[in-house]
Amino acid sequence: MKQIYTLLFLVWASVAAYAQQTDSLQLEIQQIENSLQYQTGTISLKDGLAKIDVPKGFKFLDAEQAEYVLTELWGNPKTGTTLGMLVPEQYGVLDTNSWVFNVEFDEIGYVKDDDANDINYADLLETMQEETLEGNSERTAQGYEALTLVGWASKPYYDKEHKILHWAKEIKFGSAEENTLNYNVRVLGRKGVLVLNAIAGMNSLPEVRENIATVTNSVGFETGHSYFDFDPDVDDVAAWTIGGLVAGKVLAKVGFFALVLKFWKIIAVAVAAAGSAVMKFFKRRKETSPHDEIPVA
Repeated sequence: MKQIYTLLFLVWASVAAYAQQTDSLQLEIQQIENSLQYQTGTISLKDGLAKIDVPKGFKFLDAEQAEYVLTELWGNPKTGTTLGMLVPEQYGVLDTNSWVFNVEFDEIGYVKDDDANDINYADLLETMQEETLEGNSERTAQGYEALTLVGWASKPYYDKEHKILHWAKEIKFGSAEENTLNYNVRVLGRKGVLVLNAIAGMNSLPEVRENIATVTNSVGFETGHSYFDFDPDVDDVAAWTIGGLVAGKVLAKVGFFALVLKFWKIIAVAVAAAGSAVMKFFKRRKETSPHDEIPVA
């Protein structure tokens, strides 16, 4: 009987300890979220290259804070390429159902769209799937999991009038139970493209898709930098066409796939309230001044 009571006590103690750990973790997450300085209104991007009118239902983190989220919170390599991120108003960056649009600018030149109506996206997908498998040796050598391009989560669509391309891929990392959503938006400009990548799980696809029009209508190039300001006498033409943007540019960026993967792994760990990566991060955070942790504008 004594052994039964001892066992019951140990079970109770374990449950109590877990609950306390969970509460502590949730408090830390809330403190981090409260430290972030979200913005609304009209935001200038990259010294007047473009702007974003933060749409209703969203909030915006500037480049410095977005880099902090990507690297310090989500564990990705530092690239310094983000211009900021759009976050749905109802979520925090460490919420389990959170998803974001990370914004960048890729200065690849003026992208000709002559091929937009001639692309066979079924054939293109097969080629991309083959190239993805061939690239797994490089990814695993760099310490990342192999990935499988499952298929289109949303077939590529090009809005020729507004010069906006968007498409989505469903990707499986290693033996992960949940597939990853890789939703891409490209706004074509005079000297390159604005890159908006949705970082999300497949379960967020309906929500992301529902907001595509809202997001694409909120961002654009300033006068002098738009697609229609192209000057063939002085501006460079990109090596990438519409088909090339869909097929080649993202697959070459191994680190981006790592970003998506690590984001969702860390979120899953946070939910479990038992992940060493997150707990070590919080431990390090306690050992430093909180005022040094969150970059501000």
